[in-house]
Amino acid sequence: MLATASQLVLRNIKDLRSKVLIVEPMADSLAAEILHVAPELTLSCYSTDAAVAACWSHLGVTLHTEVSPNFTTAFDTVVIFYPKSKEQLAFTLAQLKSVISSSTDVFVTGDNKGGIKSLSSHAQKLGLNANKLDNAKHCLWFSLHGDFQQLTATKALSFTINAAGETLTLYSLPGVFNHGKLDVGTALLLDNLPNITEGKVLDFACGCGVIGAVLKRKHPKIELFSSDISSLAVSATQMTLAANNLSAQVIAADGLPDNPKQFDCIISNPPFHTGIKTDYSIVETFIAQSAVRLSNNGSLTIVANSHLAYMELLQQSFKQVSIKAKANGFIIYRASQKN
Repeated sequence: MLATASQLVLRNIKDLRSKVLIVEPMADSLAAEILHVAPELTLSCYSTDAAVAACWSHLGVTLHTEVSPNFTTAFDTVVIFYPKSKEQLAFTLAQLKSVISSSTDVFVTGDNKGGIKSLSSHAQKLGLNANKLDNAKHCLWFSLHGDFQQLTATKALSFTINAAGETLTLYSLPGVFNHGKLDVGTALLLDNLPNITEGKVLDFACGCGVIGAVLKRKHPKIELFSSDISSLAVSATQMTLAANNLSAQVIAADGLPDNPKQFDCIISNPPFHTGIKTDYSIVETFIAQSAVRLSNNGSLTIVANSHLAYMELLQQSFKQVSIKAKANGFIIYRASQKN
């Protein structure tokens, strides 16, 4: 099924010409739809999301997944899906300016609830202009024009935290969860980490890498793995670990990474949104996968907003589930298969 913003792309397919770059689209079947209705187009995709990349791995689509892709040609048309993070639009446009020429048509689409209504004012702050061309399915279709070459590259933001008795330097990029600061839920999690001194430990949905970095600092003998669906988060985590002289395997993956096959501990502040919508299926899948991939004496520790019904999900997959802490609207759960 196509997301509504993807449907708006098809509705305006006649605006697309020749060499087309689709930027940060949804994880749906848009690639196949475009290839079917407009086979004359040469289609490329730039996405930092592993799930989206899997959907766009089509014969006939050139896929770019690096944070800073090495494009070899300019495009006639660029279609950008408006990001949840306004900072990410400026970051993305700076990554694309080498392939946007004076003759390139640039379009932006997105769901009204995702903030695209403010694109005109947002564009002005970037020295660009946005014109609304279409409005359907609670989504908007804009043209974006101006001097894209004047956009400056957004550097990774570094900041220092003091948490769980450790002082660490963190790095973040626009689009990474809670960019530039330590969120309240993760701070509570850091104060309630399991006491694991060795073994294979996974920081799932690692974001800027703070959970894994604290664990590795406290327990240098653990074998740390950090994973995230976003290559932006993977890059940020790699910078965080390097800044603190820590080592780990950092992996871009949709869901738990394929290797290693088994973990002794999984820790996470897991995502519960697909785009702008609450989506329990993400955490439900994560919890079920974790139950299978943990060692016999392993444990899963997560933080969640207190209004989210995670206890029942955890009890469906684990024999033992306990609440380790509650504060500021968040709960720390720990689950294991121990009787």
